[in-house]
Amino acid sequence: MKAYRKFSQIATLQGALVKDGRKLKAEDLSIIENGSVVFSNEKILWVGNDNDFPSEYLGLSTIFFTGKTLCPELIDCHTHLVFGGNRANEYTMRLNGADYEAIARAGGGILHTMNKTNSATEEELFNSACIRIERIHSYGVGTIEIKSGYGLNFEKEYQLSNLIDRLKKKFAPRIQIKNTFMAAHAIPKTYKSSSEYLDGIVIPLLGKLASEKILDAVDIFHEAGYFSSEDTEKLFSQAKKLSIPVKSHADEFNDNKGALLAVKHEALSCEHLLRTGSDGIDALAKNDTVAVLLPGTGFFLGKPQANARSFLDRGVKVAIASDFNPGSCHCDNVLLAAQLAAPTYKMNLAELWAAITLNAASALGIQNQGAIIDGFAPRFTIFDTPTLDEITYSWGRNLVFFS
Repeated sequence: MKAYRKFSQIATLQGALVKDGRKLKAEDLSIIENGSVVFSNEKILWVGNDNDFPSEYLGLSTIFFTGKTLCPELIDCHTHLVFGGNRANEYTMRLNGADYEAIARAGGGILHTMNKTNSATEEELFNSACIRIERIHSYGVGTIEIKSGYGLNFEKEYQLSNLIDRLKKKFAPRIQIKNTFMAAHAIPKTYKSSSEYLDGIVIPLLGKLASEKILDAVDIFHEAGYFSSEDTEKLFSQAKKLSIPVKSHADEFNDNKGALLAVKHEALSCEHLLRTGSDGIDALAKNDTVAVLLPGTGFFLGKPQANARSFLDRGVKVAIASDFNPGSCHCDNVLLAAQLAAPTYKMNLAELWAAITLNAASALGIQNQGAIIDGFAPRFTIFDTPTLDEITYSWGRNLVFFS
């Protein structure tokens, strides 16, 4: 057991937890001044004001953190960080006025990343992913979801899912990685339809990987021009038979009723949600599926943001993630994304911090993380500043402290 004592502030998020991450007020951060925490490797044993520190813990190994702030560990619940190559030139083309079609004609887009990923060796992809994970961790992020989806054929997607499992084992327990299967990310040009690719590659591969028990979730890009509602129903039903949780990229370009379908299948989360209609928002508010908003993508592409207040005001559980990927959001800092989004989304401080801790944990199916309370996992992020206000205020500054 250990004791961390005399933090200037501990943001426990106890109030946010009591409200299930919904309809939060600023006071739901439940900040303790002059706070201390006692924990084992498995769970938090006590948290409170240091003036009330229990006598039975006085002999423990102790570190003092005067002038610092303790938060629940930051979580990035949506990344695509395993990929080959980059699309820097494509980003420049976009800034210089090229549209999607012009970029595609020049060999850009997701199929460019597919080609670069397929031409990279497993070790090249593994090593580049390790560098990215360490950089993300340096921002205070200790839990990261990684989606496959840039192989888009049986052999490479199989390799990618196993590579993510290697990363998971390499970094545990310091960094917790969740492995999401997303071979249904796009449709290679060699297939006539989404259903042909789904039936020929995605579902057979899902069965093979399920037998290896390395997947934490299954995801699909449910969107016009990608995978239809029928495709999504089929994949979700197959995942349910295999007892694997589901997620979806939903309603990004059109209101395809993706949020409704995700709720119907009790998805852990649905993500993007730029075009979700009132019926989809109401369904999310009445259920446990988390709405994962990705503000960095809108900023990166110069496109509109999700109407976050509609989700928040109706009682949807909202998370924020980076969507780190080579094409539509080459930003790997989820705290920066949340800092930038908060005034645009008109989020209060509790909504902001719950979005990258408590609610992000729910989006990954983690029920004992995201708040600093007795019995929860002792996964923390420490900042070298005396107040939570300073962290939120200091855009782009890395204030993380590693003891």
